[in-house]
Amino acid sequence: MKKSLTRWFVDAWYQEMYISTWFVPLSLLYVDVIKFRRFLYRLGVLKSTRLPVPVIIVGNITVGGTGKTPLVIWLVELLQQQGYKPGVITRGYGGTANKVPQEVSADSDAAMVGDEAVLLARRCACPVTVGVNRVAAARHLLARHACDVIISDDGLQHYALQRDIEIAVIDGQRRFGNGYCLPAGPLREPAERLRQVDLVVANGATELLDGEYGMQCQGDELVNLATGERQPLTGFNNVACHAVAAIGNPARFFALLKAAGVECTAHAFPDHHAFTAADLQFKDDKPVLMTEKDAVKCLGFAQTNYWYLPIRAVLPEAFSQQILKLLTEKHHG
Repeated sequence: MKKSLTRWFVDAWYQEMYISTWFVPLSLLYVDVIKFRRFLYRLGVLKSTRLPVPVIIVGNITVGGTGKTPLVIWLVELLQQQGYKPGVITRGYGGTANKVPQEVSADSDAAMVGDEAVLLARRCACPVTVGVNRVAAARHLLARHACDVIISDDGLQHYALQRDIEIAVIDGQRRFGNGYCLPAGPLREPAERLRQVDLVVANGATELLDGEYGMQCQGDELVNLATGERQPLTGFNNVACHAVAAIGNPARFFALLKAAGVECTAHAFPDHHAFTAADLQFKDDKPVLMTEKDAVKCLGFAQTNYWYLPIRAVLPEAFSQQILKLLTEKHHG
């Protein structure tokens, strides 16, 4: 497969390709622009809206996937266990119908509302709304449901929506690449932005830095797209498979399979890739393993050799307690 322009940039950011330093002057200009934008929000020149319920942002400061969506699912479950009624808003990346806020259900078309939105609707027993404008999306949700807390999947840089708690998720292995902001590096904001958030979660980190909470994404059971049959991941040990992933960091998924003893030929696609049946025709009948995020886009042409791996986020009890403490303080403070 020919390397896309996006993949070329990602390689440059994370593999010390010095050609990316040619873009440093543009990065410096980019940083000036985002700092000036935040300054305008602080002055009130740009409007920022506070909702009548607490808002929790789960975002990141780098381009690409860091594990935000599994954390949002985990957070929804935690809050529901504590008696809260959460609702989720998301941008709807990869979808075509997110100009106007709309509610998402488990059987919504991922091509319309985005793969992550459908995944959230399937996994979270709560309302999910997509929209480019997160303020409008949240208002749309609150007008239709009795939610008492809003969770935004992404949106750390969407300052038009005021927030009570900010959670930044970082890739615990790749971290910040070459450390530059766009376009010379993967950072949406300078790394110093992490000092301003409430909580930092390092996904898949083997070593944690000061103040970070570790998160591990685990999955031990495969689900058949065509039949719904479930098989333990270990049942595919030493079975030759194809693995496909159209996520921010496909290598993480491939590494998870390898660690479980599953032998795969890896096929990485651009993030949010709109799969077609032709993409998964590998001229053999080997099992095709994919992420759950990718599976929601392949249901329409599912074959009996297609399997997806649901994952769950695992976080320390200390993180749960800190979230609940902050929510109580912000809500009643």
